[in-house]
Amino acid sequence: MFEMSMPWWEFILRAVVVYVVLLGMIRLSGKRTMGQFTAFDMLLIVLLGNAVQNALLGSDTSMSGGLLLAATLIVLNWIVGFVTARSRRAERLLEGEPVVIARNGHVYRDVLRRELVSRDDFAKSMREAGCSDVDRIHLALLETNGHITILLRDGRQDDERV
Repeated sequence: MFEMSMPWWEFILRAVVVYVVLLGMIRLSGKRTMGQFTAFDMLLIVLLGNAVQNALLGSDTSMSGGLLLAATLIVLNWIVGFVTARSRRAERLLEGEPVVIARNGHVYRDVLRRELVSRDDFAKSMREAGCSDVDRIHLALLETNGHITILLRDGRQDDERV
């Protein structure tokens, strides 16, 4: 139950490699992908976990190996958070930067397409901001977490709520 089938350092190396590769793949998938959590995203997470299980564990099924992997992944996640909180360059590299998707009443449709933001998602964000007309938008940003922030020209929300 506690006897591992490979050296302890191999578990850590496997965890680091899988973590870094998956982080890169998720980062490349785009901001909006991470901001929308649908049933398809839940399925993707489950399948990713299953897909990398053997890469992490190899043939080991010990409790010690599983706990060592879990601890390594948690520590890696903490390190990434620590580094990005202290380094603007690392934060930009790992999390990206907000993207302007509308300014002064003009929506940048090419940017919406590039960032995989649908018109419906943008309209929903306008409604959530209390904005009933694109002309009222001073600035709209696609944040690094995939959410859309809309700042209105006069700083107040519309009286109309949808």
